[in-house]
Amino acid sequence: MPPSDGAALALLLLGGFHSMVDEVVPQLEARGHTGVTPVHEFALRAIAGGADTASALGRRLSVSKQAAAKTIAALEQLDYVAREADAADARRKRIAVTPRGHELMEVGGALFDDVRARWAARIGTTELQQLEAHLSQLVERRSFGAEDLARDAT
Repeated sequence: MPPSDGAALALLLLGGFHSMVDEVVPQLEARGHTGVTPVHEFALRAIAGGADTASALGRRLSVSKQAAAKTIAALEQLDYVAREADAADARRKRIAVTPRGHELMEVGGALFDDVRARWAARIGTTELQQLEAHLSQLVERRSFGAEDLARDAT
């Protein structure tokens, strides 16, 4: 069977993601944020950006409401989010990022910036910026993407 250039590209992109995460997660653990996954980071940023229910989080992350609820439960157990009474409807609970969750986003963002800076040093700042620009053109906009990660969630 001939090799697939498309599959190779997909694996390369996935490998880049894992390469960054594999550098950041141990550093987060060393700073007291054990058990954190990339999904937790994405979910926290979505919650801070207004996805304050399981349904809204599911839509933002393109996952089921049940998967969003499991992520919320894990974040709550890690003290990154808390459920608060909805001022408009006492029967409803809203999810809010805790100070510990904001700290995780700040530290995690800085660690990802450090990885990005090392990559820029390896291949050149201009080349990395060009790669980012090309990927931005090629990647279909999802409910939650790079713009959401770049937005200040505090």
